[in-house]
Amino acid sequence: MTHAIRFHQTGGPEVLRWEEIDLPELQPNEARVRHHAVGLNFIDIYHRIGMYPLPMPSGIGLEGAGVVEAVGGSVTELAAGDRVAYAGGPLGAYAEVRNIPADRLVKLPGTIDFNHAASMMLKGMTAQYLLRRTYRVQPGDTILIHAAAGGVGLIVCQWAKALGATVIGTVGDDAKAALARAHGCDHAIVYSRENFTQRVKEITAGEGVPVVYDSIGIDTFTASLDCLRPFGVMVSFGSASGKVPPFDINQLAPKGSLFVTRPTIGTYTAKRSDLIQTADELFAMVSTGKVKIEVNQTYALKDAMQAQADLAGRKTTGSTVLLP
Repeated sequence: MTHAIRFHQTGGPEVLRWEEIDLPELQPNEARVRHHAVGLNFIDIYHRIGMYPLPMPSGIGLEGAGVVEAVGGSVTELAAGDRVAYAGGPLGAYAEVRNIPADRLVKLPGTIDFNHAASMMLKGMTAQYLLRRTYRVQPGDTILIHAAAGGVGLIVCQWAKALGATVIGTVGDDAKAALARAHGCDHAIVYSRENFTQRVKEITAGEGVPVVYDSIGIDTFTASLDCLRPFGVMVSFGSASGKVPPFDINQLAPKGSLFVTRPTIGTYTAKRSDLIQTADELFAMVSTGKVKIEVNQTYALKDAMQAQADLAGRKTTGSTVLLP
């Protein structure tokens, strides 16, 4: 017997339960992983509240790091004792031990510990595809990243700066502004008292930016379109404030023949080769010190309810890990 967080209905953090479970038999293509750390992400909240419907009851969590305890008969790339990490489906990371398809796991370099691995896989691989594939940032670009002091935001700020970009970021208060600036954000805009569209136009001398990375959703989407220069790319990769409602695609024409995309890590890492490349680029950026991962909060795994409440209440910065 082992323990995991599960929920039997959608709702607030109180629906999460710490339950004793039986692990199913290990399938030929699976590995059994004992977690040393589990990542906390906004998508976990989306699953809990039913924004992305799931069959009930359900496990939860998409990111973890630990040690392989056993592998199925058809697994050749991993062995018991390997240090591994992962991000993405299937759900069930909020667990002491779990079975997972082995082709979703990547081996951890010795330079990266479990806490940092569990806190950076989803956010860091998201930053990789945003900056290198969704819109390939070039030296001299000026970009806008919302929630610049959050887990993805801090990584994007550092990575974009290493690529030679100028980084504009929005944040909720002065403390988060200072944190973002310390991680490469050139212009930190406190959205509670500043009009970020106006400030972006001022910073870019009226030109606008080639790309906006927006994980906030409904509160920022429309104004973000007005930050873009002609042919700019609006990258909506999250919905912290709520889903973006349907909108008139014709408005993209007078705003400058804009592009809009809604990427997911599931698509960008669906192929094993893409997963390995994405993870390897992330590991290289972290191992060389160009990107530093900030684990600013830790909670016991059984206290996931409180951890999610704090994340939703914007009481956290950087990354948070849950410890089994």
